[in-house]
Amino acid sequence: MKHLVRVPRPQTDRYLKRIAIFGSADVDVHHPLYSEVFKVARYLAYHDRVVIDGGGPGVMDAATKGAQSAGGETLVVTFYPKDMPEFEGRYFDNTADKEIKTANYVERMFGLMDQSDAFICFKGGTGTLSEWATAWLLAHLYYGKHKPLILYGEFWHKVMDVIVDNFFISEKELSVYKIVNNQEELIEALDAFEAELELRMKNEASVHSGAPNAAVLNAATTTSETLKNGVSTAESDDRSAAPPAPSQRKKPPGIWQKLGLG
Repeated sequence: MKHLVRVPRPQTDRYLKRIAIFGSADVDVHHPLYSEVFKVARYLAYHDRVVIDGGGPGVMDAATKGAQSAGGETLVVTFYPKDMPEFEGRYFDNTADKEIKTANYVERMFGLMDQSDAFICFKGGTGTLSEWATAWLLAHLYYGKHKPLILYGEFWHKVMDVIVDNFFISEKELSVYKIVNNQEELIEALDAFEAELELRMKNEASVHSGAPNAAVLNAATTTSETLKNGVSTAESDDRSAAPPAPSQRKKPPGIWQKLGLG
């Protein structure tokens, strides 16, 4: 059987290095959402994350430019549409370090998810809804080796309340995402998800060796409960302070070679 679309792979590394950003293509540089995404992407770059987006305008452009403002690495997964007048397509001014071109919208969406280790979903339209729902479904299907979601913004609480009240959502599906309201909570959520992934991988290794580790099992359960209860909402007074200069930070070399893109 010939596969035209590659299904995204499960998460195999505990470190959430590559972060995809989803959100509206319809906001300009003067919109508060553009500014917020720019700051988040810059913050991710300062924390040695690679920022990935769909190569379009709006939130995607803000993500690329925000990461680049901190000397961060960027990747866009794109396609150049024909006969799709309502799709924004490739934005000429969104110039990333690397570009992966795909044949259609589905390949682009799956490509974004395949290249990423985690996803941040901002406010957007139907395209953002499709990306969020698909990423959430894949986290359910790959549970245990899933790629976590971070829903950015207070409005997500209302959205998820409506969904949980009206759909059949399991406890596992509730544990694969976190809602955050600022940059500090975002990093806390990523760190917590990485800790949970590490514990699950250690447990799996113990099981495969024929000697399950009870301490790891208990720790994984505790971490899962902590994630369900939420990350800290305490905000730092110096949150807007400039992080260290890029030259003062160490970054793992050769990330694009590791991705097979260099």
